[in-house]
Amino acid sequence: MIVDLPLIWAVIIAFAVFMYVFMDGFDLGIGILFPFAPSDSARTRMMSTIAPVWDANETWLVLGGGGLFAAFPLAYAIIMPAVYIPITVMLIALIFRGVAFEFRHSAVASRQWWDRSFHIGSLVATLSQGFVLGAFVQGFEVSGRHFGGGPFDWLTPFSAMTAIALVFGYALLGATWVVLKTTDELRDWAYKLIRWLLLGVVVFIGAVSIWTPFLAPSIADRWFSWPNILYLSPVPLLTGLLFIILLWAVSARRDGVPFVCTLGLFALCYLGLGISLWPWAVPPSLTIWDVAAAPSSQAFMLAGTVVVVPLILMYTAYSYWIFRGKMTGDIGYH
Repeated sequence: MIVDLPLIWAVIIAFAVFMYVFMDGFDLGIGILFPFAPSDSARTRMMSTIAPVWDANETWLVLGGGGLFAAFPLAYAIIMPAVYIPITVMLIALIFRGVAFEFRHSAVASRQWWDRSFHIGSLVATLSQGFVLGAFVQGFEVSGRHFGGGPFDWLTPFSAMTAIALVFGYALLGATWVVLKTTDELRDWAYKLIRWLLLGVVVFIGAVSIWTPFLAPSIADRWFSWPNILYLSPVPLLTGLLFIILLWAVSARRDGVPFVCTLGLFALCYLGLGISLWPWAVPPSLTIWDVAAAPSSQAFMLAGTVVVVPLILMYTAYSYWIFRGKMTGDIGYH
């Protein structure tokens, strides 16, 4: 039996990136919403809901980036110079918000400064991720085995639209997390935000979805040619259904449903991007097989990955299980 190692590694990296978006998305969303919280005690409670789990979320970012470097080194060598600026800004912002997260709880006179730092770090990290995503969807100019474009090719109207869409998406994820984990006036405040954030998500995701097929003829053909339009129709139909269910859940005050629906929206958007770009590792010129490392290298790394990934999933699931349920009272972070 022939094992398609590049395909296996593509699935692993795609899974790691989605897990990062899923798990770090809601705590970045908390940071985006931070200055709009109704009170300082509300901000403390919001931060306390993510305190037990936020440290481990970047594990998936490391796995995705490290996996790309090890399994698809040529893709890494082309993509990184193309998005070096937003990636660097994102890493600085993540460090900045991490410091603010830790220092806020012991600060007194400077607490408001750390609140703003946590918000700015979260917002800048999210915008940077959106610019990287937009640049990847647009594709990269390749010259031989190198990136052939300029240092600001990532900065385009489409990537800006993608960045704004991601801000609204993460903020929605953060608001639904607050609903899931809190009670009383903080929960009610988050419920009010969800409708407005959902409107922003609909507008900007709709704009990105309409714009994407016009970026390349191959993307338009994949979505709108027959019979693909029939086979792929469940993706937009399920997306619309989730929007309706989410609105119903907000009206009915079903605390757990909005968060699950928002995760479903992210999953469907991620699937849509995968459908549009498959099998490109460096759109629109190099596939995952073109940029793959030697089979012996990929097999060696896979042997360790099949052990490490289940361990990460187990300790992650365990931590979420231990800290399940709603946070009641003014529980502090220690």
